Amino acid sequence: MDKTLIRSISGIRGIFGRGLDPGVLVRYAAAFGTWCLRRAETEDRAAAVVVGRDGRVTGPLCQSIVVDTLRSTGCDVVVADMATTPTVEMAVLAEEAAGGIILSASHNPAAWNALKLLNHRGEFLTPDEAEALFEAVDDDEPSYVGFEDIGERRERDFLEHHVESVLALDYIDAGTIADEDFHVVVDGINSVGAVAMPELLAQLGVSDVEVLNGEPTGRFAHEAEPLKENLTGLMERVRETGADLGLAVDPDADRLAFVTDEGDYLGEEMTQVAAADFLWQQRSGPFVTNLSSSRTIEDVAGRYGEEVHRSSVGEINVVEKMKEVGAVLGGEGNGGIIPQDLHYGRDALAGTAMVLQHLANEQAKLSALQADYPSYEMVKDKVPLGEGDDPDELLQHMEEAYRSEELSTIDGVKIDFENSWVHMRASNTEPIIRVYAEAPTRGEARELTQRFMKELQQNG
Repeated sequence: MDKTLIRSISGIRGIFGRGLDPGVLVRYAAAFGTWCLRRAETEDRAAAVVVGRDGRVTGPLCQSIVVDTLRSTGCDVVVADMATTPTVEMAVLAEEAAGGIILSASHNPAAWNALKLLNHRGEFLTPDEAEALFEAVDDDEPSYVGFEDIGERRERDFLEHHVESVLALDYIDAGTIADEDFHVVVDGINSVGAVAMPELLAQLGVSDVEVLNGEPTGRFAHEAEPLKENLTGLMERVRETGADLGLAVDPDADRLAFVTDEGDYLGEEMTQVAAADFLWQQRSGPFVTNLSSSRTIEDVAGRYGEEVHRSSVGEINVVEKMKEVGAVLGGEGNGGIIPQDLHYGRDALAGTAMVLQHLANEQAKLSALQADYPSYEMVKDKVPLGEGDDPDELLQHMEEAYRSEELSTIDGVKIDFENSWVHMRASNTEPIIRVYAEAPTRGEARELTQRFMKELQQNG
């Protein structure tokens, strides 16, 4: 049986029973617990870890293993149970904890699960922090305490805290949103978003909410990534009911995509654009996104005279760049909105509130906003890595071949052409090289991806 365990700065993920097994969970949870204890001692904070999970079938089992392992290292554990990733990130801050763990494999299929690891700031580990932790996993024996020092366990539901914090943002006015009498259809993808999103919408005053795939069973009704091809049911339902908009999240609700009032897919790439368009009307400041996100954000920034900075792909990389440049907002083209006023993490709840507030303020339909944004087409593809393929070597070939073009090599190789771009980078979560391209038409973008995929394969 093939086994897969993928390790990256966000943690580990794999298929339960085929790489992500109980022994692996114990080893990593023990190392993380010891790491948190040491950090707590040096930083004079509580040696507590917040643990939450999405709605996956293996979630309760994995949570039990992780919680008891953490307690065995001497850490106190606050069990958030089923909670969105941004909710757990905010819980770490609320508890002033030493760290956090979210059991969620994001958009991966139901057989997968993962440990997403957070530091005391409620952020994914920095590269240095991740390296130190993984060295401990590889080189050190787990350290456990005697029965008198076992950590305590308590439970707390943090959703109310999260929703109240969103509503407390100075640019969110639930009364104005309620006055619009929005009809919203939610695709909860049979996970925690089916619980969290309706609660948020209710508190925002949206009284007409319909939830598709609303039972958090962890048996996803369709492929879990909120892409157009996976959201046909949501688009059809918006058209059938005449709803004002539809929204979809991934299983841990840190990614967000919209469907317009006409039943068209607005798309993950436009989520950060709409949020930035809204926020720049409230305050000035830079925006940060990653190299693989659409050029549309620069076009909208130009309307406000604002700057856009680019980082390597990965939430923590965007966050670090946001802090460096003093950004008022950040995001990723996968539907992630990072509201630094709230916390430094992708947050579908905050993103939803911002877009609804934008529609209320502008007295506009989502389809009208879509028509107002510059139109590009993006194609995302991938090249599987064969045995012995070195992704760094393949990308080095591409850098040398296109050295005369406008290049960025901070994360793989991105080539900016006059009216288009292509970005090639090794995945953090799969044995592939991702190839993304954007151009004025889908045909042109597809030609770019096929051209560069072919060149990568020829060098392999």
